[in-house]
Amino acid sequence: MRILLVHPNYHSGGAEIAGNWPPAWVAYLAGAARSAGFEDVHFIDAMTDHVDDDELRKRIAALRPDLVGVTSITPSIYKAERVLELAQEAWPDAVRVLGGVHATFMYKQVLSEAPQVDAIVRGEGEEIFVELCEAIADGRWPQDRSKIKGIAYREGSEIIASEAAPTIQDLETIKPDWSILNWERYIYIPLNTRLAIPNMARGCPFTCSFCSQWKFWRDYRVRDPKDVVDEIEDLVDNHGVGFFILADEEPTINRKKFIEFCEELIARDLPKRVQWGINTRVTDIQRDKHLLPLWRKAGLVHISLGTEAAAQMKLDLFNKETRVEENKEAIRLLREADIFTEAQFIVGLDNETEETLEETYQFARDWNPDLANWTMYTPWPFTPLYQEIRDQVEVFDFEKYNFVTPIMKPAAMDRATLLDRVMHNYRRFYMIKALFHYPWRGRGYRRKYLLGCLKAFLKAGFQRTFYDLGKVGYWGPQSKKTVDFHFDENREIAPAQMADWEAVADRSRKAAERKAALKQQVKANKLAKRKARDQAGAMACGGGTEQMAESLKPITLIDRRKVNGAQGADRPH
Repeated sequence: MRILLVHPNYHSGGAEIAGNWPPAWVAYLAGAARSAGFEDVHFIDAMTDHVDDDELRKRIAALRPDLVGVTSITPSIYKAERVLELAQEAWPDAVRVLGGVHATFMYKQVLSEAPQVDAIVRGEGEEIFVELCEAIADGRWPQDRSKIKGIAYREGSEIIASEAAPTIQDLETIKPDWSILNWERYIYIPLNTRLAIPNMARGCPFTCSFCSQWKFWRDYRVRDPKDVVDEIEDLVDNHGVGFFILADEEPTINRKKFIEFCEELIARDLPKRVQWGINTRVTDIQRDKHLLPLWRKAGLVHISLGTEAAAQMKLDLFNKETRVEENKEAIRLLREADIFTEAQFIVGLDNETEETLEETYQFARDWNPDLANWTMYTPWPFTPLYQEIRDQVEVFDFEKYNFVTPIMKPAAMDRATLLDRVMHNYRRFYMIKALFHYPWRGRGYRRKYLLGCLKAFLKAGFQRTFYDLGKVGYWGPQSKKTVDFHFDENREIAPAQMADWEAVADRSRKAAERKAALKQQVKANKLAKRKARDQAGAMACGGGTEQMAESLKPITLIDRRKVNGAQGADRPH
């Protein structure tokens, strides 16, 4: 059986400014497939290699695969659907499979708009993908598809979702095959070295309202640190990787495992050959401030902090469970530990103003991180926050849901002004860094790294790829009136997806009503019991003739024994 995996040719001008990012999903799926005996696995990275439709169609036709698998995040969904459309044209016999976070939660939308998709893998993919491959190889597809957990498909005009598959509990079975990637293509610009994105933990115990990771992975699970370091050692020794970024949402949550990971890296002397970065929360930095020297010794040089907002109101809206003042403290602690800091600000909600954007800039200057990013709020359509503000969302062109395009229109400004003010923050922040910080901050590695980051920003700026500025026609404040974000206004939420949302909302509403009714009932019961006790007490103290008569009865020997026995002091006299 021949399997072809394709990474769609999507570009947004966001994270790409730092270099070409290796698609880790391919390594993990290829590893799972080969471990199950499927050796004939191929990969086309249409994104990194800029493979156009005609070339991709030719490659698919030449390979004649039995299965074509594609993944997608929300902004790449249309490109992913296009890949499977090309597969249908080039080799109709192939089973066409789509996975990823967007397809997982929006499967009714995808199957409504893309009839070329034969099946959607919902959630964590390795085990589901292998089971699907086995069904195809055994000739049991499509008749046995209803028996495969964790997929969605069409049956006539009906969209079917099979029972959800359990999450992978034995993480030792995860054996990615990194050899499937062409490593010469994945370069981290700041250090001009090969870049990898391995995975140590899956899921997140926090429930930030704008994020979907905790919903996608469901369970929070951590791999054995030694297994992860085995993987990293392989990447360094056999693929020339000099920098890696842990894909985890917050790898420092499990302090014990993270310490073991750092100690294992040090024990193998890997920090001399590879450095790395992570994303984490400011609260973990403060909790583990005494461990920061260990982190740095293990080769951790770059931490991106989810500061998210300069206003506490926004942090509360995002359900971040952090305080504004904690952000400054975390950045100071990291600076003292010689770890590069990157502050992330989410901007562009309904209540954004020029004043609030200026406030984020002033906080960035005050906190003084090495790097700062102003990320446009992107209302992922499967997050709790999206459901709360759904009536405010006007754009359903998911290709623009990319962190750099202003999807939401603030009440106090238009989208072009929002973009202009964000660019104003970038220009000021990095001009000061370029003139007064990066060239003069330390020697050797620190200076090299910071100047490398500046090089990445300048390269993206000159190429007009940063924030998609070239595509939207932004050249500065004077161009605000001519900026065009090219939203496809014909894109809408499919009726099947809307019906699913309404059903979920109805269930949530009924659950909330039941919870409120139960709470009210408990409250009423407590009140009734309290009244009964009060009434009984009042009667015993003279509130009724019957109780008065009972209280005046003489206490006999038996009565005294009963009283004493109740107190644990019943003894023969």
